[in-house]
Amino acid sequence: MSKKKEQPAPEAEQTTVETEAAEQVQTPDPAAEAAAKLAEQEDKFLRLAAEYDNFRKRTAKEREALWTEVKANTAAAFLPVYDNLERAIKQETADEAYKKGVEMTMNQLREVFAGLGIEEIPAQGQTFDPNLHNAVMHVDDENFGENEIVEVFQAGFRCGEKVIRFSMVKVAN
Repeated sequence: MSKKKEQPAPEAEQTTVETEAAEQVQTPDPAAEAAAKLAEQEDKFLRLAAEYDNFRKRTAKEREALWTEVKANTAAAFLPVYDNLERAIKQETADEAYKKGVEMTMNQLREVFAGLGIEEIPAQGQTFDPNLHNAVMHVDDENFGENEIVEVFQAGFRCGEKVIRFSMVKVAN
């Protein structure tokens, strides 16, 4: 009988040790719990701040792209006027006041374009670049270099890197 009594006693000791360990697990340290919550909130805050920063950068980029697009579309609407003024300047006229008025109007339109950041694409004498120029004619002439633009039929324009209208040109060789 004594053997039977001895066996329950070690089990009782194990149960007591397990109960004490469970009690220790169930009652966490309040400082550690607060630190974990603080770290979790700090992580959420940093993620939110990064997300906001990305949003701010993305919207600024979209706003700039939209502004460039609006400027380009507005300039494109005025390009026929530019072309007509250019043709009017090239025409011979006996009325100097008329010619001076057309030139002043053309200069004013160029200033408006410059103020918007819209510039004419250089073409005459340049090397042909399909990203900027539209070759509508080709001429074989030994006086000009390879792929050199010899004549500009219609000026091209760009706003920053965006091409509004390609230059229509004649290319040599």
